[in-house]
Amino acid sequence: MANRRMFAKTIIDSDAFLDMPLSTQALYFHLSMRADDDGFINSPKRITRMIGANQDELENLFNKKFIIGFENGVVIIKHWKIHNYIRKDRYTETVYKEEKELLFEKENKSYTLGKPDVIPDVIPNDNQMDTQVRLGKDRLGKDRTYREFKHLKITTVEFDRLLSDGYTKYQVDNILDNIENYSKNTKYASLNLTARNWLKREYGTPAIDTDEIPIDMQDFIPEDSD
Repeated sequence: MANRRMFAKTIIDSDAFLDMPLSTQALYFHLSMRADDDGFINSPKRITRMIGANQDELENLFNKKFIIGFENGVVIIKHWKIHNYIRKDRYTETVYKEEKELLFEKENKSYTLGKPDVIPDVIPNDNQMDTQVRLGKDRLGKDRTYREFKHLKITTVEFDRLLSDGYTKYQVDNILDNIENYSKNTKYASLNLTARNWLKREYGTPAIDTDEIPIDMQDFIPEDSD
């Protein structure tokens, strides 16, 4: 892993960065210096305490979108690849590969959560086009926002997947309520991933695999079956 870190003036000279308190700016520099070669930091709270900063300053970096957080407590520097270019012979890939898969690299080299739909290079024939049009209409009709608060949201498709995994509507809604009322929910980046982890922690893994049950029978699964 490379030992030196760089900072792009386009980021640290921006009004958004300079408007933050000096203590918050200092925390950003300390986090960046301790990030791995992909920009991940596994101990942001310890580093915050170590330099005498407080939780509010860490939250400020979340709110200003200078860092992105994950359910397991790991964070990543959003503009890491704008700051740093690491030669391949010195690069060591992060151990947080699952979190890395959730990220998309924009044209300007900054990270964002989620990946855009991939548009195929092959031009579809008339039959394929008709199928894609119908699929598009179905998705427009089904993949709507189920729940949204602050910077977090979960779609109806993601909600349906939680139900198909064996959780009940009551359980999912209860967990979403708990996340919304959690004072530190600004550190979370994905409501779907957070809800899934909270469900496992609160209710465990559902005993019933609904994927193996005929669709017309799923409505008869009792809510307390897990």
